Amino acid sequence: MDKFYSEETYTPSDSVGYLMRGAWQALLKNIDSEMQALELTGMQWGPLLLIAKGACNTVAGCARASYSDSGAMTRMLDRLEAKGLLCRVRSLEDRRIVNLKLTQAGQEIVKLIPAHLVRVLNQHLQGFSVEEFELFKNMLRRFTENGQQEMK
Repeated sequence: MDKFYSEETYTPSDSVGYLMRGAWQALLKNIDSEMQALELTGMQWGPLLLIAKGACNTVAGCARASYSDSGAMTRMLDRLEAKGLLCRVRSLEDRRIVNLKLTQAGQEIVKLIPAHLVRVLNQHLQGFSVEEFELFKNMLRRFTENGQQEMK
């Protein structure tokens, strides 16, 4: 197994984590700016899109699907509910479960989100070839999968 870092030569500016953090911050800043047109923050669009696509329908499910903790997700969903974009509906089968449902306004705004995301993502991917784009996605998937394995 190749070792890409050593204690003696490690520098933060060459760290994959540091570089990914910088890329994430730049992406989030641009998404945040783009989502202002929809009166959403760079983080609020995620749960709306996840709910619309059927990826989650509870606070815990949305937290899992968006790599967030349930406390932060609850606060985010509270803000989206206050904006009239979603509502909480108690399950008829199990009263302990509270499902999330997009309102009509939420359904309308979700239709607009992809165009804004596409604009930002394509900006960040300028100059990439199709092959580089596919390689980049595959590398990120593998990096994530490796990180989910138990440390050796």
